[in-house]
Amino acid sequence: MSRLGGQIAIVTGAGTGIGRETALLLAKQGCQVVLVGRRKAVLDPVVASIINDGGKAVARAVDIQKRSELVELVEWITSGYGIPDIVVHNAGSASKVLNARWISEQEWNSTLEVNLTAVFNLTQALLPGMLKRGSGTIVTVSSLAALRPNLLGGAAYGAAKAAVLNFMGHLHNTFRNQGIRATTILPGETDTPILNNRARPPSEQERARMLDPVDVAEAVLLCCTLPLRAVVEEIRIAPTFMRDTSADIETARWVGAPSDTFDLPQSHKK
Repeated sequence: MSRLGGQIAIVTGAGTGIGRETALLLAKQGCQVVLVGRRKAVLDPVVASIINDGGKAVARAVDIQKRSELVELVEWITSGYGIPDIVVHNAGSASKVLNARWISEQEWNSTLEVNLTAVFNLTQALLPGMLKRGSGTIVTVSSLAALRPNLLGGAAYGAAKAAVLNFMGHLHNTFRNQGIRATTILPGETDTPILNNRARPPSEQERARMLDPVDVAEAVLLCCTLPLRAVVEEIRIAPTFMRDTSADIETARWVGAPSDTFDLPQSHKK
């Protein structure tokens, strides 16, 4: 029996990883899912999979760093399908330069725009409709980097994920009595394509011991399918096995460092 039949859900970053698995699970529970991402070509196969399985889904290419496109997205969904019931803020990105010593202001700002400002802009566009109806579920996939910042995710990523956790707390404390549920999921290392961009991409053996995207998607689904009288404010989910990340961190430390840096190790000089 579907637990979310008739509800409309938005999932950002829905083409791969956690977003893809979340979209699939929400569709299986009866949601009309709107998959959002930068490239429609990546979203279309997920939509096809959902439809072939008897579900309902559409894709919309959106640059989430542009507020106007997020506002247009909400207007498009509302006029065509109705007021969204669920939004899963999953899209995210990390900077290439991870050390606060080297990262540029432009890369810092871009990382905050994707992981924090886009969540604010889309949420703000959704709130009037949700508040008018008297219900809405807002889930943001943050990261354990918000609580344990280091060079794996980098300075900008950790700061953005901590800030979005705070923003979700603000939503919870401000709108809970008006029917709005705000939840933050904080996953540890998860085997998603974003790992390919790491300074030292983990090996297949290392990835096998990490969280699977389905693990995080199941946590999202739990928060969405609870009765409206119940809200999960925060979930921390981590791999059972704690791996040695010292090599990753040491590699990340020097990404972006000028070649004439006085303390640059010989192994990192070109």
